[in-house]
Amino acid sequence: MFWKRRKSNQQNHRSEYTSPHPATSSAEETQSLPLLDYEVAVTLITDVGCLRDNNEDSSAFITPGDPATLSEKGVLAIVADGMGGHSAGEVASRLAVDMVGRVYYDHPGEAEESIEQALLKANRLIYQTAQTKDSLAGMGTTCTALAIHQGRAISAHVGDSRLYLVRGGGIYLMSEDHSTVMEMVRQGIISYEDGLQHPDKNVLTRSLGTRPEVMVSKWERPFPLRMGDQFVLCSDGLYDLVSNDEIRQVVTTESAHAACQKLVELAKERGGPDNITIGLLQVKARETQAARTVKDTRELEVVR
Repeated sequence: MFWKRRKSNQQNHRSEYTSPHPATSSAEETQSLPLLDYEVAVTLITDVGCLRDNNEDSSAFITPGDPATLSEKGVLAIVADGMGGHSAGEVASRLAVDMVGRVYYDHPGEAEESIEQALLKANRLIYQTAQTKDSLAGMGTTCTALAIHQGRAISAHVGDSRLYLVRGGGIYLMSEDHSTVMEMVRQGIISYEDGLQHPDKNVLTRSLGTRPEVMVSKWERPFPLRMGDQFVLCSDGLYDLVSNDEIRQVVTTESAHAACQKLVELAKERGGPDNITIGLLQVKARETQAARTVKDTRELEVVR
């Protein structure tokens, strides 16, 4: 039985705030892009990689059909990277994506509260489902969710799938890996560069579904958008093999689809031992004043 991750002890649920970068001014934090001025273009690509027989990653981009819901909650992107024996990882990641998408839009609270509750409920569902069959025992998943609404972005995540912002020629990591090695980096025990090569770099301290409660990391406040912002959500199958600077360079020099395809191919050229998933969200000037607020999502699955 193949296990993608090992899990260390996790704390009971409470919220944890991470500070998004780059820093924004107090004036900017009270402003947002006018609703009629921008749209979100999305590309999602997933690939089984070079060594795996199945794909334990799941992803989705959701645009509500109801205009009122779209105005209230915006659009939502999710990437989840499952773990577990046999098909359990696939089950866990798919449950996470489905549940997060449903709860986020059904929850009556504000978007910031809804996205946290969505991950908490997904955690409970996966944990409960894992108790029903021996083949699902111990399954879990990472989950990174990004919502864009009313000119701002909000995010919540658990695990080590990542969210980047590419802005003004720079790349910023907007999430913190919930892993043993990255905790050592944060404490100054080892350097970030040493952490990249550490044999335990994929040992998770948190994941959805492996315990009845989990701590969800989220930003302290919504993050104001700028025209031209690009958000990258990805599983570790990408960033373990492709550097942050390479992601920045490809995203800023290629079209959306070409960028995603090139990043996947880079990971596969370097061995591709894990599943690879990338989602690229681009904040663009609206081409017309039509009613639609997001372009059609174009999805492409790359095969070996």
